[in-house]
Amino acid sequence: MPQDQFVIGIDFGTESGRAVVARVRNGQEVGAAIVPYPDGVMDQKLPGGPRLEADWALQNPRDYLLVLEEAVPRALKAAAVSGTRVIGLGTDFTASSPMPTLTDGTPLCFVKRFRKNPHAWVKLWKHHAAQPEANRITEIGRARNEEFIHIYGGRYSSEWFFSKLLQILNEAPESYSAIGRFIEAADWIVWQLTGEEKRSACTASYKAMWVKGAGFPCRDFFRALHPQFKNVIQEKVGEQFYPLGSCAGGLVPSWARKMGVPAGTPVSIGNVDAHVSAPAVTVTQPGSMVMIMGTSICHILLGKDKRMVEGMCGTVEDGVVPGLWGYEAGQSAVGDIFAWYFERGVPEAFHREASRLKLAVPAFLEKRAAALAPGQSGLLALDWWNGNRSILVDADLTGALLGLRLSTRPEEVFRALMEATAFGTRQIIEAFESKGIPVNQLVACGGLPQKNKLLMQIYADVTGREIKLARHPLTCPALGAAMHGAVAAGRARGGYNSIFEAAERMAGVQRLVYRPRPQNHEIYTKLFREYQELHDYFGRGANDVMKRLKGIQREIADAANGTQKAVGRTR
Repeated sequence: MPQDQFVIGIDFGTESGRAVVARVRNGQEVGAAIVPYPDGVMDQKLPGGPRLEADWALQNPRDYLLVLEEAVPRALKAAAVSGTRVIGLGTDFTASSPMPTLTDGTPLCFVKRFRKNPHAWVKLWKHHAAQPEANRITEIGRARNEEFIHIYGGRYSSEWFFSKLLQILNEAPESYSAIGRFIEAADWIVWQLTGEEKRSACTASYKAMWVKGAGFPCRDFFRALHPQFKNVIQEKVGEQFYPLGSCAGGLVPSWARKMGVPAGTPVSIGNVDAHVSAPAVTVTQPGSMVMIMGTSICHILLGKDKRMVEGMCGTVEDGVVPGLWGYEAGQSAVGDIFAWYFERGVPEAFHREASRLKLAVPAFLEKRAAALAPGQSGLLALDWWNGNRSILVDADLTGALLGLRLSTRPEEVFRALMEATAFGTRQIIEAFESKGIPVNQLVACGGLPQKNKLLMQIYADVTGREIKLARHPLTCPALGAAMHGAVAAGRARGGYNSIFEAAERMAGVQRLVYRPRPQNHEIYTKLFREYQELHDYFGRGANDVMKRLKGIQREIADAANGTQKAVGRTR
């Protein structure tokens, strides 16, 4: 009987990277390893460098290389599998997380003279300091009736590729001039592994205005954004992109030695963590929405035809699987909101009580919040702690909590925050269905579904839909990446010739299903209508107080920075 063969999937998340070793014939995950990023998310200051302004979020590409060096060998060891039995590698990344490099792929932040320049580092997906650039791109895109602006639901986001590159040009022209390539981290890591710069059509389509069959907007569009942006595609980006599942090349000998996998092992074109998760949970046909639930939520849905939906992150042909249109939406903060509350909002007495009961604070709060009925707290929140990704596409919006009283308890606030994120997902679902795109059920993966059962029941009750869970929620993106590695290898090398074949054999969901409770759904529908009133009041221009408050905050911060600089010059 022939030996089993294996594939490796490497998932580069927001805080850490994870490698998974999966059996090709059935998708069984036999070994995994996680490596936290030493520098994590840099939103306060650079390592040994200056403090960062508000809304910045950077990363160190050296952390990604550490994941390759440490996580892959550890995952193979945990699996007790020899690297010689690995037939393919796949990777996925958060997006848009682009970086400036020299022409040979060396990150600009590795160059000594740029090390203390914030614009030389990876701009993580949740970097929102490029909102003015995003507004400018939206304005010019609408005025010129560019196709990409319709595909993105009417607005371009500060989280995306060209907003971040235009910010570099506007604020650090010297750094911009030094850029040989501006590239998604998803494509850069593949470049390191294979020695070949081959960019993904997925990231280009969803984040960088590239349209299958048409390419990028013309030079005149980019010149309208900034005169020096006219030739940005030719000078910094390139025009060739490759479909998901195709082989980017073979693993170079240097990385083969470090990772313990044979040189020449096929490496798939880079993917996005959200998109790669859909086939990993058996979703390869229309009707099911995949929710990748972690620090944020990405929503992935498949359709048979092209539909334009307000505030979507993209409507892309072959964007998730071949032959179907992939729709992406999302919420910029979910787990991040809960983490903020655990760290900064929960009173010390609750921490002490949780410790006495030998419970983690999140588990303690979940237990108390589960005892509350929908609507019992009298609270309602807007889930915009990190701006709104869909459907308003506005990073300058902020969170809100309504109904606070002197009697309000911490568990009531926690439940209201969970409900707010569920209302945000329902808002997205209703936007899809208003355009005739059905959402029959939800499938969840990521860290949150595994950690918080109450949260999943609230989502079922709010949306009125059943929710299935990935077979292994935490490793779902890594499994999807591994499946694409099997497709890159192809049937001739023991893999599969399509992602549909791979999903049929390797993907799976749990038997556990969260079903909506009719009485709760009825109450939540009333609360959701109130959420929508607040959503439109604060989010559609009736009252821009959130933006005015941020403007005042920036003025005070700028004045303080100016004072500090003046004192420094005097000294």
